[in-house]
Amino acid sequence: MNPDISVIIPSRDRLWSLPQCVASCRSTKISVEIIVVDDASVDGTAAWLKSQGDIVTIPGEGWGKPWGVTKALSIAKGKFVRFLDSDDWLNPGSNEVQLAIAERENADVVVSGYQLYRDQQLLETFPWQPTDDFIARQLGEGVTQGSHYSAFLFRRSFIQDIPHRTSFPAADFASRDDRCFILEVAVRKPVIAVHDGQALCHRQHDRGRLQFRSGLRGVGINIQHLLIYRQILSMLDRSGELTPRRRRSATNVLWPLATWIGYSHPKEAGEINDWVYELDPDFTSPSSGVLGFCYRSLGFRHTQRLVRLRRALLASDRCFRFRVGCRASHSCAA
Repeated sequence: MNPDISVIIPSRDRLWSLPQCVASCRSTKISVEIIVVDDASVDGTAAWLKSQGDIVTIPGEGWGKPWGVTKALSIAKGKFVRFLDSDDWLNPGSNEVQLAIAERENADVVVSGYQLYRDQQLLETFPWQPTDDFIARQLGEGVTQGSHYSAFLFRRSFIQDIPHRTSFPAADFASRDDRCFILEVAVRKPVIAVHDGQALCHRQHDRGRLQFRSGLRGVGINIQHLLIYRQILSMLDRSGELTPRRRRSATNVLWPLATWIGYSHPKEAGEINDWVYELDPDFTSPSSGVLGFCYRSLGFRHTQRLVRLRRALLASDRCFRFRVGCRASHSCAA
């Protein structure tokens, strides 16, 4: 008999958090298949997994999360599936409650809120915000921008052919595969049911993340995000489903994306800004203070030039102060 739920956990060097993650998935009331993709860990994860008798292990070779999750989904046997990062965990009873809701309401997706932790300390609780447009919510409408997909339970037959996509080999460092996945789920119009609690405990920590906002990795993330939105909005436009509400929702993500890309690629950032105003001609910058005033009065491109000039001046000032400090230290030593 197939399990009720398959929980797919990609992991690399997360032995410090993986046991808590796995323990939170176990149940004495329903059948849960726990699949861990050990993506070439070197911290003893493989040995720990061998000591566990109830875990299906998939050894990886460092190809990254999208490859691992897609591989795990291909062998999962549960009627429903959850994707869970190995540094997060579930609140007690989440699988059981969401499964009951899914069965009762014949749902394809059971959504839920989540709790945000700093290591083991609770910082904030994010309940699921009701919506009558799941696509708009996932595109960026609302404060929580669609909750967290690890808080959701998916009917496996509904998502079986939706991979965790990536445009880069070994793209664990830059991929927005989870964002693309949930948007593809949304455009298929799933039957949605709501769990009123918070299924997921999402952890912030300083032990290394797979996604970064700076440097080359940050550029990779931004490229992925942009490509995903171009594809999804194009799909909605072709099907006549890119409503004004969904256009406005997308600008909530595309505007910050333009400002981030502006740090390294001003021309491309300006093009994204133009796209924002094509989607929503009434869009106004949400930035506050002097920066917000500049965006609204001078426009995006002129403000970005000022921002880059300010950064250059600050960098020069720091360099000058460093040299003065070095000279002073040398003089004292002499």
